[in-house]
Amino acid sequence: MIELFSGGAYLINGSELVADTPQAAQEIKQKTGKEVTSREAAKATMAYGILESHNTSGNMDKLKIRFDKLTSHDITFVGIIQTARASGLTRFPMPYVLTNCHNSLCAVGGTINEDDHMFGLSCAKKYGGVYVPPHQAVIHQYAREMLAGGGKMILGSDSHTRYGALGTMAMGEGGPELVKQLLNQTYDINMPQVVGVYLKGEPVKGVGPQDVALAIIGAVFKNGYVKNKVMEFVGPGVASLSADFRIGIDVMTTETTCLSSIWVTDETIEEFYEIHGRKEDYTQLSPGDVAYYDGMIVVDLSAIRPMIAMPFHPSNTYTIEELNANLLDILDETEKRAQVSLDGAVEFTLKDKVKDGKFLVDQGIIAGCAGGGFENICAAADILKGRYIGSDGFTLSVYPASMPVYMELIKNGCAATLMETGAVMKTAFCGPCFGAGDTPANNAFSIRHSTRNFPNREGSKLQSGQIASVALMDARSIAATAANQGILTPATDFDGEFGRYKYHFDSKIYANRVFDSKGVADPDVEIHFGPNIKDWPAMGELPENLVLQVVSEIHDPVTTTDELIPSGETSSYRSNPLGLAEFTLSRKDPEYVGRAKAIQKAEKARMEGKQTCEALPQLKEVMAVINEKFPEAYQANTGFGSTIFAVKPGDGSAREQAASCQKVLGGWANIANEYATKRYRSNLINWGMLPFLIEEGELPFRNLDYLFLPDIKKAVEEKAEVITAYVVTKEGLKEFTLRLGDLTDEERQIILKGCLINYNRV
Repeated sequence: MIELFSGGAYLINGSELVADTPQAAQEIKQKTGKEVTSREAAKATMAYGILESHNTSGNMDKLKIRFDKLTSHDITFVGIIQTARASGLTRFPMPYVLTNCHNSLCAVGGTINEDDHMFGLSCAKKYGGVYVPPHQAVIHQYAREMLAGGGKMILGSDSHTRYGALGTMAMGEGGPELVKQLLNQTYDINMPQVVGVYLKGEPVKGVGPQDVALAIIGAVFKNGYVKNKVMEFVGPGVASLSADFRIGIDVMTTETTCLSSIWVTDETIEEFYEIHGRKEDYTQLSPGDVAYYDGMIVVDLSAIRPMIAMPFHPSNTYTIEELNANLLDILDETEKRAQVSLDGAVEFTLKDKVKDGKFLVDQGIIAGCAGGGFENICAAADILKGRYIGSDGFTLSVYPASMPVYMELIKNGCAATLMETGAVMKTAFCGPCFGAGDTPANNAFSIRHSTRNFPNREGSKLQSGQIASVALMDARSIAATAANQGILTPATDFDGEFGRYKYHFDSKIYANRVFDSKGVADPDVEIHFGPNIKDWPAMGELPENLVLQVVSEIHDPVTTTDELIPSGETSSYRSNPLGLAEFTLSRKDPEYVGRAKAIQKAEKARMEGKQTCEALPQLKEVMAVINEKFPEAYQANTGFGSTIFAVKPGDGSAREQAASCQKVLGGWANIANEYATKRYRSNLINWGMLPFLIEEGELPFRNLDYLFLPDIKKAVEEKAEVITAYVVTKEGLKEFTLRLGDLTDEERQIILKGCLINYNRV
């Protein structure tokens, strides 16, 4: 079903693969008459061409990218614009779309959600942007319908910013990277490797895009095959897939930890643009005659079967058939794996859902940028037609990804078909994906065509003794399960026929409701500020030396951004940096906030010219030990703060708050064996935090230990590869080493200044 090449590969004429072996050059010459090298052939990928056309550095090894367009939603745009305003923003220099698809149903905190929305509308007017009101579209569906363009690049402040199927290289990053674009700066990365995804065959009846996506994620996540690389989709199998099907696979590439994606485009994608009234934005894309890829994933579409990703990660994949055949064994394995994520905080069981040898689920949801597409919902309606979901505990909710999609489902009768079964149709909203909509009952099991199934991502609160869980599935198998009144069922069991539905895009919906400035700024507009919208607190520069207390130690194989700063109802506080910070690590380590605040008292005292040891008396003993070896370290040149250790932090969301919340609580660093994603490491850097790396193995320190980093400012300035650090013990200082990894000159300056705001401050 999935084959991974152990090395690179050449693609000849878009259809034939040649493995990168010592005989490869000779074989290619025989087939094409051309003599090629891997370095030259790498320039024939679609990714290389798009990156080259957007690179401003003149050096294709060290890229400085300017994007064509930006997009954000209501969890992130307030912080982004506030940061840019502090740095002198006067107008948006490129199209910037502000959608409102996250905080549109959360009734938390009174007026704060709508205050954020009105902030967005007023800023779109003042700075020349586009404002998409609540319920009109989820961020990525609007971008597909109205922003994407062949050969273009889009940067979004959401990790699932992926429009490769439409010929657009898109990337999801933390807010500070969008701030840089708004301030006419660049997105700086080394030239990424490009991995080919060679599709062949065509899907069998009942298999949907989520099934293909989950099969790929299961094959590449754990081994890091595509981590921080570009996935380039090629091969004859692409032509067998509709535009919606390709989009459904593409959006899930984020869960592989790849950097971005791009697909060959053809008449199917040209028709997509034509349907949306933007045929001029279509560009035919394909690799050159001989293109070289740093890796190759071969996917036999005809061998894919309905998949399920069990809690609590999209890579915990099985075929539904395999799960049903080995039910108790796989459920036992899932329960044991879950206890690692849950730290034994609550009792978690799935085996009690087995009745008469069948697995009973409690809830089904088809939603958002992954599941809420037109074809997914039409297929679900076909499977459910003439059936009903029952009057017991099982529920089914369907969220079309945009109002135009919803309108067409009403016109073609699919919405009515679904509602007749007992399903509930809802408006465009991302809540089911991040814990703010359709939270199931305690111990309930939900199957969802959405993007993630991390712990508590469905809305349960571990700190309150609650746990529910989510498995990811395709809309078709969710519908088949619903038709079977909650008994887990693959859609390949459906023996009926799928209809052929023609999509008609109603442009009047957006024309009548979306505010589009057409790029014209109106500086006279006053920005709407609600009482929850707060400025960023002051942040100091990196001092000469640092004393850091380890205030959390996490040994899970992967730590997600959901664990670093929970989603759900906390999202409503994201316009209030200090208010949101109160939730930092609340589900993973409830002691974190108190510990971080305690050591932060010393730094606040130092910044105010007061005695640090009076603010935190235990520092007197710590500094006495340090001064035995480093008598020159004293209050004026030594800062105080916190750090956490995690094995592999930062998987999942692009949310900058995973880093900024640590920063506003006095965090100066993270220490990790590796970082799960480029975007989380970038968030740390942009908030002036040191992204330390430490070798795997037994740690030289423990939670609550104090660490001393002498001359850390000098080390950053002089680009030291190895950082000498010390654990402060009663017996003296115990030396160990850290690394910072690659940093651009600009990133070093951001860290030295204390954060991106300070770096750009006017």
